[in-house]
Order: sequence, then C-alpha cells, then structure tokens
Amino acid sequence: MLREIRPAIVLLLVLTAITGLAYPLAMTGIAGAIFPAKAQGSLIEKDGKVIGSALIGQEFKDDKYFHGRPSATLAPDPNDSTKTVSAPYNAANSGGSNLGPTSKALADRLKEDVDKLKAENPNAPVPVDLVTTSASGLDPDISPEAAQFQVPRVAKARNIPEESLKTLVAANTEGRWLGLLGEPRVNVLALNLALDRASAK
Repeated sequence: MLREIRPAIVLLLVLTAITGLAYPLAMTGIAGAIFPAKAQGSLIEKDGKVIGSALIGQEFKDDKYFHGRPSATLAPDPNDSTKTVSAPYNAANSGGSNLGPTSKALADRLKEDVDKLKAENPNAPVPVDLVTTSASGLDPDISPEAAQFQVPRVAKARNIPEESLKTLVAANTEGRWLGLLGEPRVNVLALNLALDRASAK
C-alpha cells in the first residue's frame, strides 16, 4: 500500500515546494528588481516619511483638500466587540457596504451626500463617484469630473484662482492604460500633495 501512496506524497511535496515556495519567491524577486516601488506597495513619501500608498485611498475632510470617494469599510467597535463602526479606507477590512438598490439606508445616505454636494457646487451635476463607494472601499482615485467639481470649494478655501486648480487637476489626470483600458482618473493623495506644493510656492 505504501508503494501506491508514495508517488502521490512525493508529488504533493514537490508541487508544494514549487508552487508554494519557489514560484512566489522568484516572482517577488523579479518584481522587486523590475518594479521596486510597486513591489514595495507604491508608497508615497513626504519629507522622508511614508504618508500613504498610491493604491489605497485616504479620507480628506478639510475643505482645502480634494475629497475621494466615500468608503464603506468598517472596524470593530472599541466599546462593543459585537458591533462595527465606520472606518473609512480601512485596508484590514476591505469591502463594500452590501446595501442593495432597495435599501433605505443607502437611499438616505445618497440623498444626504448629493444634497451636501449640490450645496457646495449648485452649478454642476454631481459626479456619481463622489456619492458611491467602490467595491473594495479603498479606491484611491476619482474621475477628472469629480476633481473638477470640487475646484470651486478648494479655490475658495485656499484663496487660489479656479483656473490654477483646473490646470493642476489636468496635470494630475492619468489617461487610459495604452490609450484603451480603464478610465481617466485622478489619484486624490497625489493631487493633494501637488496642491500643497503649489500653495507653498
């Protein structure tokens, strides 16, 4: 019986070593050599300190900054471990809200967000990505339209001409990959860092 089982055990150990150790280590090494910044998490630094990642959104509440998409991520309630509390962009608990189109809670939140944004900029339609969460809850990007929508608020808060901000948004807009795939997008953290640099001049 051992003679019949032995080849299966050997094959299991060999494939485990190849697919579980050798291949991942080789891919990690190759990625680190070819794309070192991306292999390390696309970290963004300011004054020599890591302040975030280009791959994970951050919450900006101040009017002088561009805001990202809403995040539906949660964390355990520190006061009651049987409950959860909102924890925007919590990478340890990535996920959407799971609220469907018939959800009253979702409809109420959307109405509240749309009303707030309309009050902020009544002359433009509210971009959908400023009121909807992404599937992961961690989306670092917004559409160029969502960034342009926020220009009047940021310009007023910083006392900067709107045209300067529109130029800054355009300069920080990434196009489709190879001109075909994906949608044009603006990384909110990168845009806000560029905004701080421009304001410091």
